[in-house]
Amino acid sequence: MSPEPKKSPRNLAYLVVLQTWQKSRDFLEETLAEMKELTNAAGSRVVGFSMARVLKPSPSHFIREGKLLEVRERAKAAGANVLFFSVDLTPVQARNIEAFIKIQAVDRTGLILEIFGRRAKTREGKLQVELARLNYLLPRIGGLGGVMSRLGGGIGTRGPGESELEHDRRKIRRRIQRVKTELDQVIRHRTLLRSGRKRKNFLSSVLVGYTNAGKSTLMNAMTGAESYVEDKMFATLDPTTRLLSLSGRCDILFTDTVGFLKDLPHSLVKSFHATLEEVTSADVLIHVLDVSHPKAQDMKMTVESVLAEIGAENKPVVLVLNKADLLDAEQKKRVVDSWPSGILVSAQQKLGLQSLISKIEAVAGDNPHFRKAGPMPVHDEESR
Repeated sequence: MSPEPKKSPRNLAYLVVLQTWQKSRDFLEETLAEMKELTNAAGSRVVGFSMARVLKPSPSHFIREGKLLEVRERAKAAGANVLFFSVDLTPVQARNIEAFIKIQAVDRTGLILEIFGRRAKTREGKLQVELARLNYLLPRIGGLGGVMSRLGGGIGTRGPGESELEHDRRKIRRRIQRVKTELDQVIRHRTLLRSGRKRKNFLSSVLVGYTNAGKSTLMNAMTGAESYVEDKMFATLDPTTRLLSLSGRCDILFTDTVGFLKDLPHSLVKSFHATLEEVTSADVLIHVLDVSHPKAQDMKMTVESVLAEIGAENKPVVLVLNKADLLDAEQKKRVVDSWPSGILVSAQQKLGLQSLISKIEAVAGDNPHFRKAGPMPVHDEESR
């Protein structure tokens, strides 16, 4: 009997939480809480943290020597083997920090990419994550050690007199072009799927919202689907589509998408263009808001900002005030007063769903697809 394979050791992360300009008094605490969630979603364990206000970041190390010394001493005392920064670092800053502290330094985008790499399941999702990672790695390959060996063998050959660094960059650029070509095929496939749905008079709705707002739980409750649900950031990365048939009125397609995050790096938005096209082509957007969160308004504004960035700010929107089961009567009244156009629901408890359907019908209004559609079961076409 062969022994069970050993699990890879879990990263022990030391968090470096930084504030780069004057923000709210609670900014550092809020960012620390978010970094802990991201670290957990990345499969790592937090063993300590440092916080600081850095109004003028150092071009060489981002933070000054005194704080660097503190981070080095505390991180090593805690047994950390990786540093997670709450800000984005330049390649030079990351290399200099690693040289000084002797521990791998990962910035915010790198941490999010690590989570995305764990979450992607479909071919499309994996391609989009790979494209984002390759674009992230390209300016950072100096001193990355074994990174290139994980990008796949047989990509190009070394020319006469070509340095190792030039060779690695050429491999990455070639792979980026291949991934882009494959993603173009995915985009064409999605366009054909959407055209077919339009011909069958389906009303397309896309669930958007801050990460961990409950979008997948809501779609499962509405359609009886079994989308993956976990109480972690970015639990859903690959888009899934399900059908809700309203007898005699309309068939509504619900598509679940990747959650948004504050200051979502533009490079990630660009890499996930194929997925976000579902948002820009939808008839109705269903904005799922976790109203039990103390920063619900900030989360709402973040989502609206990303929608504007991808050109979907003028789409009809149904605001879903989710997680009502976590509120008492007074809190519910305050939420409804704050967002009177929203629909208060509990996706977990399946409460308020009929009101939500009626709201979708009302917002759809004169949409030409809002009429009885021919029967056609839909089961996660993109994930096949």
